[in-house]
Amino acid sequence: MQVPQHLRYSSDHEWVSVDGTRARVGITDYAQDALGDVVYVQVPTVGASVSAGDSFGEVESTKSVSDVYAPVSGTIVAVNDALSSSPEALNQDPYGAGWLCEIEMSDASQVDALLDAAAYQALTAG
Repeated sequence: MQVPQHLRYSSDHEWVSVDGTRARVGITDYAQDALGDVVYVQVPTVGASVSAGDSFGEVESTKSVSDVYAPVSGTIVAVNDALSSSPEALNQDPYGAGWLCEIEMSDASQVDALLDAAAYQALTAG
């Protein structure tokens, strides 16, 4: 299982890559593996406000449908439209082409409450 060291993680299995006040969000390698083959992705709407911990999308696989939760609060400023025609990108490249959205954070300090790679690995190992 890949857990890139430079990312932050939620206990709900989302990853966050921070660039200034913008957070790119996706689901982790662990999450995509648990889901199985992803067949549909519902991304949030650009301009929507999200609060940390709130559901803002769904990932449907051959096994189940799972909510995706906002790891930080803010406004959706970009979504990965390519997932509508290529949802399998979540399985093939969860930390690259499989990103879900970008959030302009209303409080960048929320990132500090997220897990680092070591803590996320410990969470998923147990």
